[in-house]
Amino acid sequence: MSGNVRIKICGIRCPEDALAAVEAGADLIGLNFVSDSPRVLDLKTAEAICQAVEGTSVERVALFRDATWDEIDTVLRRVDFERVQFHGDETEEELEAVDLPAIKAIRGADMEAAETYPGAILLLDHPHEGGGQGKTWDWSEAEQLISMGYDVIIAGGLTPENVGQALVDVGGIPPWGVDVATGVEGADYRKDPSLMKAFIEAVRRYEEESE
Repeated sequence: MSGNVRIKICGIRCPEDALAAVEAGADLIGLNFVSDSPRVLDLKTAEAICQAVEGTSVERVALFRDATWDEIDTVLRRVDFERVQFHGDETEEELEAVDLPAIKAIRGADMEAAETYPGAILLLDHPHEGGGQGKTWDWSEAEQLISMGYDVIIAGGLTPENVGQALVDVGGIPPWGVDVATGVEGADYRKDPSLMKAFIEAVRRYEEESE
């Protein structure tokens, strides 16, 4: 990892975009297995993406929403991942059943939800919109969870232009990470290399100015 704040580029759809994310300096990439998402992948494509970045420092994250155990197991047996991310109404027991570190998306800085998943990194997305919608919210609401010691990923409407301010808004303690999909995309949900580079540079600039 090149900085204190981990940077996750989510919704990678092809090996070329994965390699561009690595080149830009991403710490994690997200591969989507949610059936109704425009960024959903088949197993063959996911396998090609993960193989393309094998041997690099980037962590590969598999995204699911209310998937069955068989669906999750099929993906994880076929494709190598370092983490799993859940976006539905999964229980803490369901997260723990997967033998990989878990990221759990919750709506905004929901204290009750945070307490439900003590073993997971919490991805705080828009309080009312689903993930991947590119909608901004009041990121400063995350400050309390961060100050209480929760590992938090800030998400929801982040762009190269606003991610620095979002990090300032969460207070003096940086979050575990930031997550972006829509904010670095061009046509057909493909990731734009220049936008990814600008996003990552904005995060690193924030870190330098905070030292």
